[in-house]
Amino acid sequence: QVQLAESGGGLVQTGGSLRLSCVASGSVSSISAMGWYRQAPGKQRELVGTITSSGRTNYIDSVKGRFTIARDNIKNTMYLQMSSLKPEDTAVYYCNALSRTQLIWGQGTQVTVSS
Repeated sequence: QVQLAESGGGLVQTGGSLRLSCVASGSVSSISAMGWYRQAPGKQRELVGTITSSGRTNYIDSVKGRFTIARDNIKNTMYLQMSSLKPEDTAVYYCNALSRTQLIWGQGTQVTVSS
């Protein structure tokens, strides 16, 4: 079994930066791709970006050039570096991991961007 724990959320002003972390524990060797999702109030959860085991990344258009996903396989940690934050980035951010055929989710961390 794999467990994921996010941290790093908080309140930031427009234009500011935050770095989220997602630490994996348990059967981490079974993890292939990982990703970040977010869910704003009253909206569906949406994909932010993904990273493969080899480090290849993909992002939704609205965060390209502002967000960067990185992965430290030694520390079993995935990061989401967010810069030039906007109020519309306000959401609960979740990490997930593909463990064999099972999709594992973290508990989420709140990011609030004030205008």
